[in-house]
Amino acid sequence: MRSRLLPALALVGVVLAPSAFAEPPADLADKLNAHGGQPLPIEAIDDSPVPGLYEVRLRGGNTLYSDADGQYLIVGDLYENADDGMVNLTEQAANQRRKALVDAIPEDQRVVYKPAGKVKARLTVFTDPTCPYCHKLHAEMSQLNDMGIEVDYLAFPRMGPNSDVARQLAQVWCADNRSEAMSAAFRGDEVGASKSCDAPIASQYRLGVESGIQGTPAIIFPDGKMVPGYLPAKRLAAMLDVNADGDS
Repeated sequence: MRSRLLPALALVGVVLAPSAFAEPPADLADKLNAHGGQPLPIEAIDDSPVPGLYEVRLRGGNTLYSDADGQYLIVGDLYENADDGMVNLTEQAANQRRKALVDAIPEDQRVVYKPAGKVKARLTVFTDPTCPYCHKLHAEMSQLNDMGIEVDYLAFPRMGPNSDVARQLAQVWCADNRSEAMSAAFRGDEVGASKSCDAPIASQYRLGVESGIQGTPAIIFPDGKMVPGYLPAKRLAAMLDVNADGDS
C-alpha cells in the first residue's frame, strides 16, 4: 500500500495530551523508504508530543511526521493548541537545535564585531561577501555596534565549500585581524592572509545546511530563531529588545 500524505492542518485544533515519549522504532527509516520512489534524506528520527507520531528530520532542515509503520506522513509544522494560543512545536524544536549548534562554535572560529561599550545582545549571521543583501547588512555594522549589538559572522559560501568565495573566506579566517579582512572582502579589496590555517569554512557551511539555511544573510537570534534575509538595524534592535537610541 502506498504511503498517504496528510496535511499538517489535520492536527490544528487538537489539544495535545501529556504523554510519555517513546523511542522511535529502530526500523522506521527503512520502512519510510520501503515504498519505492526517491529515498528520503533522513537526518534523524525522534519522538514527538503526539503518541504514536514520530518527528523525522531531513537533511536541509525540513521536518515531517510519521506513524510507527512509516505508512502515514504529515508534511508541515506541528502545532499545540495551548491555553495561550497556538504554539508551533516544529519551529520551537528547530530553534532549540539551531541554538545548540551555533552556541557550540567557539569565539575563535567566528569573525566578531564587538561594540566599544557594553554588549547588550548578540546576533550570529551566516554570511557571504558576494551576497548583495549581506553587503546591505554589513553597511549597518557600525550602527548595530553603537546600539550595543555584537555581530558574529559564520561562513556560508552560497556556491559551496569548494567555490572561489569559500577560498576568499578562508583567507579572511586566516588573517591576523579577521574583522578588518572581512570588511575588506565586502569592499571588494584583496584579502591577503599573512598565514595559512585550517579555516572552518566547510564545517560552518555544513552546519548552516543542517540548521536549515538556504541563503544569506541568515540571522540567528540568541534563542535560535532564524530570520532569512536582510533586516534594518533598528528592526533588529527592536526584535532584540534593545533601544535604538542606545539604552536597553
